[in-house]
Amino acid sequence: MSSSPLILLPGDEIPPEYLPSKNSAPLRLGPGLRLLSHPHPSPSHLLTATQAGILSTDNKRNAVSILSSATRRYIPTPNDLVIAQVHHSSIDYFYCMITPQSPHALLGQLSFEGATKKTRPMLKQGDLVYARVLSTGLGAGAEVELACVNPATGKAEPGGLGPLTGGMVFDVSTGLAARLMKASSSTSSDQQGVAGLVVLDELGKKLEKAGGFEIAVGRNGKVWVDCSNSEDVAVKATVAIGRCLSIIDEHDLNPADQRKLVTRILREMKIES
Repeated sequence: MSSSPLILLPGDEIPPEYLPSKNSAPLRLGPGLRLLSHPHPSPSHLLTATQAGILSTDNKRNAVSILSSATRRYIPTPNDLVIAQVHHSSIDYFYCMITPQSPHALLGQLSFEGATKKTRPMLKQGDLVYARVLSTGLGAGAEVELACVNPATGKAEPGGLGPLTGGMVFDVSTGLAARLMKASSSTSSDQQGVAGLVVLDELGKKLEKAGGFEIAVGRNGKVWVDCSNSEDVAVKATVAIGRCLSIIDEHDLNPADQRKLVTRILREMKIES
């Protein structure tokens, strides 16, 4: 695999030398990529970009994705994890907002782990859900469908899919959202962090005595944060996390400056660490 970064524009083809070299497992495609098949004149496959950004590869997981720039625009892609807000409902569906500009996405009333007509979540307008983009349809105006379960297993996979209660939601760029998702799902012990981010790890260490926090990150630029301590401390800690993410998003701080920022914000908020 080539070591130099590859900057892509929508429609660009991914050269084979930039892909992970692990051939024993299927290649896992992340956000920003699409596999095209050409049956004629001979069967072949072409991997192309659907958004601008830098190609990111994970050799351990045999995965490849695109880290997008700090844009606020989100284009739904199948398998993306998003934070959606319920707008209204019908007998069969919840109609959810994933971006202010896009049409409502459909979330089945029974698309939750263990849901039946009697046990399904009774969501109302304004409630939040952590969901996976199931499909985006074809053509302009096609409906986006969401699910809070893996259709193949009926389980809430990955963990955390479903209604989000309590906490606060913060808006970030889609680029930072993608980096946060990569950092929060990684088990790497790299001191420089994953995707250049150490803020979540640093906040986790500093807020451990304050009860810690839960986080859910949506590819649509939404971050849900919930702290499990006394109400006053929880609110201050949640706001502190939101401030850290907002400043890092705006200024693209390096790992050392991220650690300094966390220390400064927690001191300003008078939160003991």
